[in-house]
Amino acid sequence: MTDLTLARAGATLHYDIDGDGRTMLQAHGLTSSREADLELLDLRPLAGNGRRLLRYDAAGHGRSAGPDDPERYRWTALADDLLALLDAVGATEPVDAVGISMGTGTILTAAVRHPERFRRLVLALPPTAWETRAAQAGIYRQMADLLEAQGWEALMTLMATSTLALPPVLAERGVTPEPQLQPDTAPAVLRGAALSDLPAPDDIAALRLPVLLLPWAGDPGHPLSTADRLHELIADSELFVAENAADADTWRDRVDAFLG
Repeated sequence: MTDLTLARAGATLHYDIDGDGRTMLQAHGLTSSREADLELLDLRPLAGNGRRLLRYDAAGHGRSAGPDDPERYRWTALADDLLALLDAVGATEPVDAVGISMGTGTILTAAVRHPERFRRLVLALPPTAWETRAAQAGIYRQMADLLEAQGWEALMTLMATSTLALPPVLAERGVTPEPQLQPDTAPAVLRGAALSDLPAPDDIAALRLPVLLLPWAGDPGHPLSTADRLHELIADSELFVAENAADADTWRDRVDAFLG
């Protein structure tokens, strides 16, 4: 699969495409990448048979470099990247979009602004939002400060004892994700996350798109309260809570069935 690039707003976005047909975009989470997210949700087997899978590394993540500016990593800026990427690959028809954590925030932000660009949304691991966001933002700022002062080892220790500690589903699988951030801009990425939040509830409630919500239990960084609130706000939404690794292993089949 060829690694492609898009230069945009001071960043170089790396992406790949597999298959032909209706575009299915996948957006990964904070500190992750398109490859690292395969541990959570590998959609590559769904490419082809009328689907074109578009995966990318968000600015500052994986192979995608970006500037040392927190504003560049707000979800609003990442949503602009997503829409520009759809333009770059010629996705003129409404697309299906699958997000995880930060990817969920990015997709929701883009969909609220331009609902006509989307057909169906899958929002996995909705992050802290609204009343729960301030505390998480403080953790991200602490992470950025610690990274600048003491380096990666100190940051990993903090992650093991904060709301970013390994969620039960990943602990059950024996998976310990490594941060997939560009070293020079990692503090800016974290501070950009601290500046971000989901769109206003009223704006989300105005969405008229089918949405599948895929949270998991026992993760304060991705609380069930966010998924429950989104389920209340979005009229045409379905909710499935993964209580364990076996439940999370059904995600790909659920995405396949939901997108049709």
